[in-house]
Amino acid sequence: MTTKKIELLPTSLLGMTYLQTAAESFLTDRKAQKLAKGTLIFYTHGLRSFVTFCEGRAIKTAEGITPQDIKEFLLWLEENGHNPGGIHACYRAVKTFLLWIENELEPENWKNPIRKVKAPKMAKEPIEGIDLTDFAKLLQACQGKGFTAIRDSALIRFLLDTGARASEVLAITLRDVDFTTGQVLIRQGKGRKPRFVFFGKRTRKALREYIRTRKDTSPALWVSEAGEPLLYTGLRLMIQRRSRKAGIEPPSPHDFRRAFALEYLRAGGDIFTLQKIMGHADITVLRRYLAQTDTDTQEGHARFGPVDRL
Repeated sequence: MTTKKIELLPTSLLGMTYLQTAAESFLTDRKAQKLAKGTLIFYTHGLRSFVTFCEGRAIKTAEGITPQDIKEFLLWLEENGHNPGGIHACYRAVKTFLLWIENELEPENWKNPIRKVKAPKMAKEPIEGIDLTDFAKLLQACQGKGFTAIRDSALIRFLLDTGARASEVLAITLRDVDFTTGQVLIRQGKGRKPRFVFFGKRTRKALREYIRTRKDTSPALWVSEAGEPLLYTGLRLMIQRRSRKAGIEPPSPHDFRRAFALEYLRAGGDIFTLQKIMGHADITVLRRYLAQTDTDTQEGHARFGPVDRL
């Protein structure tokens, strides 16, 4: 965290649990559990915001936090431009932190305020991925014979075809890919669980062409023009650059994953296989962004309505 450390001050002193040092101890505990980098960033961001809010109200200890303070923290986040998803994420980080204090530090005679604050509601609207028409325009914008044109075309196909998270795609090495079968080993997915994802013939052809253009010795599958492993910032900027050329609104890297899931279901794929491909521990997680559109519902009834099938 970037908040100021209190030198030589223990987590608990004179029966009080100091927020800054407790937050440092909590993050150390998360690191010791070997959590993924993205998860650590999630906790760090949420606690940084919470500690900043508390310091602004002269709240320095866990014992000084009330349920009302947490509710006002959520309102403060909204007033400072956080979207509903960001507010919900901060709530989850703070909840985990306060439950950790309760279980690990066991403050005497302390009633955990988070137990009286419900999670903020989020609108359950259908979330679409990149439109396939826009996807085709992106590929058109990648036409060319240079290294970046060939790489970008292969990478954009790979993102949609595998449905893998952007962080997972960028962590793939050459030895993780079977160019014959189109199978890819994701060594550390969410929760550090390995799994396999797959890509089809068109992506395989584009990928082989990309590999032939490379002159570097990096073990990474995706590299920059300088032969260095491609980073998330480079991926995002590439998508934005190609989107401008294609004349479309830039999708996020995650929009390719959403589109993969939606198109998989629309083509008749079953949700349990999709769960394994996407690396979700529970199919309920898919409901966040797999809510079907009205058109999907109507088409589903047209195909499977009982009366018309008689």
